[in-house]
Amino acid sequence: MVEDKDGLYLPAGSTAEGDWDLVITPESAGWGYSSLRVITLRPGQRVEFATGQSEWIVLPLTAGVDVTLGEQTVGLAGRDGVFAAVTDTAYLPIDSTVTLTGTRAGEIALCGARADRALPFRYQPASGVDVTLRGSGSHTRQVNNFGMGAGLECVNLLATEVLTPASNWSSYPPHKHDEAGGIDGSETELEEIYYFRFASAAPDSAMSARRAKPIGYQRIYGSADRPIELLEEVTERDTVLVPHGWHGPSIAAPSHHMYYLNVMAGPGAERAWGISDDPNHGWVRATWADRPTDPRLPFYTAPEQEAGDTR
Repeated sequence: MVEDKDGLYLPAGSTAEGDWDLVITPESAGWGYSSLRVITLRPGQRVEFATGQSEWIVLPLTAGVDVTLGEQTVGLAGRDGVFAAVTDTAYLPIDSTVTLTGTRAGEIALCGARADRALPFRYQPASGVDVTLRGSGSHTRQVNNFGMGAGLECVNLLATEVLTPASNWSSYPPHKHDEAGGIDGSETELEEIYYFRFASAAPDSAMSARRAKPIGYQRIYGSADRPIELLEEVTERDTVLVPHGWHGPSIAAPSHHMYYLNVMAGPGAERAWGISDDPNHGWVRATWADRPTDPRLPFYTAPEQEAGDTR
């Protein structure tokens, strides 16, 4: 299992392969289930992709795309960016060949997990995504559960988007999900990928400030019997792998709002996000009930109605 800094922190561009801007596989990560790919498409550009033994969710980051499997095509309208709107998505089953065709220039993420059976190819409208706020005060964040909870049904894959306003702490209190049962019996074993994007919090009038390098920080730490250690400054399009251990906080600098895409999967028979809080920090949850959420959130909500484009 990869545990050194170089294996856990993957700078932007360091895993590019061919047409793909980012490629993380179970083999490259040194684990068994979770995957992530990101590709930039031009309008009309076509890329063929074999799903192999993994199921996938196609998630537009800054673009629109047609997704074709066999005789069926799903059109994803996408969005202008991850801080602009929630997006529609598509589910891809194992053992399939899929064609991605750009309809609007930008980036597409594919969130993947090893699976032992195929579910149907299908479309999820943006209006079907549960958008919730978690935490309170300076640790409030927005969660878009497109692939968790009431989101797309999957065999093993769990995926979500988290948006954290500038100066806030996210992924907190520190928690883990690396052993069945865990401390309180509710934990599930899941590998996790964090993929980061940022947006300037400076006003439009401060153009030089808006060009500043975005930064945030990600923490991972382990135990005496399972050591792991990372405290890393992250920037646009960086990735962090969490094979095990406590992770959090994810900290947004005062200058930039922070987004991360989480992709999770593991060997358990139950597809569930079960966590254990670090006992030294879990008490923080009890303080949330009487505190207001950050008034800057939500950045946006899911649309009430939306017509799916399936042809």
